[in-house]
Amino acid sequence: MRRILPYLTALTMAALILSPSHEANSHGDVTPQAVDTTGLPKLGEDWSETNPFREDANLKPKAIEIGSSAYNQNCARCHGLQAISGGIAPDLRYLEEDFDGDEWYKERVRGGAVRDGKVYMPKFEGVISQEGLWAIRTYIDSQPDDD
Repeated sequence: MRRILPYLTALTMAALILSPSHEANSHGDVTPQAVDTTGLPKLGEDWSETNPFREDANLKPKAIEIGSSAYNQNCARCHGLQAISGGIAPDLRYLEEDFDGDEWYKERVRGGAVRDGKVYMPKFEGVISQEGLWAIRTYIDSQPDDD
């Protein structure tokens, strides 16, 4: 069985890639879910340059708790449980915990990703607050890089 598994995996992936279905060529219809950020301070209208919860020892645990729930509701479907990607979307555990990583994250979560009219990542701005999106980022940052 162990020898057959790689072939079955490759065959399944080939079927998905070659499928004419819109769902196989993008992430399909993913509707972002609102996030309850009770316990986190309001950050205002202007977006923070970097994750405001990363270095705050008092807020970080609450941000991770909220971010975990929000991630599982909104992100795990494509990015995998505990941010461990199964290949359909980037493995977010390797996103740099610095200005550049935060800048990429903000751009992607706020505006989403659409290619050739297909939604590869939905736009989260306007559905999930800045506090909720930074809480998700804090949760992602808390996940270990290695198994």
